[in-house]
Amino acid sequence: MKTGSLCYSGKKTHSIKNNLLCTNNLRIVWLSSTYEGHVHDKKICDEEPLLLPKGIRLWQDTGSIGHRPDGVETCMPKKKSKGKELATVEKQGNRRISGTRIKVEHVIGGMERCRIIFFV
Repeated sequence: MKTGSLCYSGKKTHSIKNNLLCTNNLRIVWLSSTYEGHVHDKKICDEEPLLLPKGIRLWQDTGSIGHRPDGVETCMPKKKSKGKELATVEKQGNRRISGTRIKVEHVIGGMERCRIIFFV
């Protein structure tokens, strides 16, 4: 990992990031290398390909648009079109995804609070 101005995220702060993969019981099973804050999540996925078992469901956020591993069902929130509303079924799907994602975000927050990940 590089230091100094190269860690500038473009959002008025210097930051670093990792991608992670956790199970449905919130156990972290994979953690990417550390990258500067400006590196896009999909680029991290492309640079560190992960072999996933066929037939699993992968819950992604919108930072991973375009990342679709073979044989894996991906679940991602639907975005509304400009000037249009989402259908009720799509809103319900987004709520279900959001309920799962918030648990993962709490795991990430816990790692940050406890300083579990050390960056070298």
